[in-house]
Amino acid sequence: MAQDTTVPKLNFEYWLDKAVEWAQATTLESQKDVCLHLPQLQEFLHQLYETIKHLGPTAAIQQFPLIGQLLGRLCWNPFVIGYDESQKTLMWCLCCLYSSEPQNAVELKANSWIRSLLCHLLSSSKWESNEAETSTFISALGYTSADYYCHLVKNMVVSLVTELRENQFNGLSIQENISASRVNAISIFCVPLITLPDLTPLLETLLLYHGGSSKEVLSSEFLEAVNEAFLKKKISLPESAVFSLWLRHLPSLEKATLHLLDQVFSIQLNSLEEVACIIKDSLLPQAASHPAIFRIVNEIFKNALMETDGTSEVITIIKVFTQLFLLAYQNENKQPKFPLKAYFPYHHQPLVRSLVRRPFELSTTYWSQHVKHISDMLKALVEDTNVSSLTDLFEIWFLVACFGEWLDIAAEQLLKAAVESDPVLWLLAFYYCPKNENQQRTQTMVEAQAVYNHLMMLFSCTDLSLKDLEAAVCRVTGIERCCNQRLTMHLLTNFLLFSSGGHKIAQECIYHITEITDTSKEVYNLLIHTAYRLNHSGEENQRTVKLMNELLQKLKLKV
Repeated sequence: MAQDTTVPKLNFEYWLDKAVEWAQATTLESQKDVCLHLPQLQEFLHQLYETIKHLGPTAAIQQFPLIGQLLGRLCWNPFVIGYDESQKTLMWCLCCLYSSEPQNAVELKANSWIRSLLCHLLSSSKWESNEAETSTFISALGYTSADYYCHLVKNMVVSLVTELRENQFNGLSIQENISASRVNAISIFCVPLITLPDLTPLLETLLLYHGGSSKEVLSSEFLEAVNEAFLKKKISLPESAVFSLWLRHLPSLEKATLHLLDQVFSIQLNSLEEVACIIKDSLLPQAASHPAIFRIVNEIFKNALMETDGTSEVITIIKVFTQLFLLAYQNENKQPKFPLKAYFPYHHQPLVRSLVRRPFELSTTYWSQHVKHISDMLKALVEDTNVSSLTDLFEIWFLVACFGEWLDIAAEQLLKAAVESDPVLWLLAFYYCPKNENQQRTQTMVEAQAVYNHLMMLFSCTDLSLKDLEAAVCRVTGIERCCNQRLTMHLLTNFLLFSSGGHKIAQECIYHITEITDTSKEVYNLLIHTAYRLNHSGEENQRTVKLMNELLQKLKLKV
């Protein structure tokens, strides 16, 4: 039985026959035969793994229809799993058959079978051929079987973590380096077990691991599975590990950003605090402290904005994300790791620096001056003959939209402070009407100026009626939905919130406008942005805050 041990390199049928033969015979001769073939079997298993690791579960089973029978029989042979690295190689092979997204009952059942085999292999040891002896040994250690296996998994994780970390420290020592294929195999082994809490230290170590290879050493299946589990809150990871995941695997970063958009779209916005909480919890603003992540997330936001035709929800997400990013950037960069230009490499840097200044960093007496400075720089850029393409114009507009806090302040300053109105109105007109085809922005400016002049005449009046605002209201309700309407609605809403007599007719006026136009959502978003800014600016205006809350409650039913 043990005479011929010369076997072709990948003779699948031969090894399947051997596995069946070894399972049925328990004689000393059969055990000797197993032992004589172990080195060649290990080589075969390694070659099998190398063959199937890039195929995917379906293709692997198509090429080797009886692979499950072979691996299943070998996993229960104590001589096989006790020899050298055969046990680990069996695990790698099983992981290659695991479906990360099972499509039917057969694949679900196969995944369950693979998990049971992996658990069996994890709980096996080289001397565990006698179950009674093993049980006695475990009891002598003071453990139950469950405790023992739990400690076994922990010890295995500690061993692999130590091995990987030592390799990091000894990166210059060629002899001690772990091969890229071994690190890749470890990552594949983790895929079916990712949600096990005891595996978390290994996940973190793998994500932070950087060997000498210029290519990614971790399997894409592992990176995708970790990202999926993190997004579904099935695992908890340190921020550094999550950031490393997104830096080394672009599809995971894209999926995390789209997941955030879906999350915010799926709820009704009650306040920007709620939106800020969701965005901060995603870790994306914190991760964006790395310029590469920031720029990729911004590109995804731009695409979302274009695909949704500039919907207010996406703009809200972008504005809040940018505010949270700035907080993270300022907190982490007291000794800056990266200059602002790394985040906005193609923009006019003086404009970037002005927009990045948070309102609370300046005295309110300087707000008007700062808004004028932004407007002047922006106008010079937009009217530059070099800015001719719509793409260039969109990039400038998107930069301004990211820092929308200054736009809200600009609209307020028009009514609340003695300001030079032309630059501020131009800034708002550009935001609501960036293209100037057929003098559209110029016309918007003319109409906005007329509305502004009318509202300023009424600003100090304490006794107002809806009829007094008829001219402004007609400009909102009497034209088709366009930039003129949106800008006028912005000015009118602020007038109702901040003027002496506006509070009395605010509900009546806004209800009238939203009844005959489809501006409910825009007014609602304007109000939650204003509420958020007032709550965080320290401005004492309880009447305005109370009015906004009442308006939000009424509009919520219509949004």
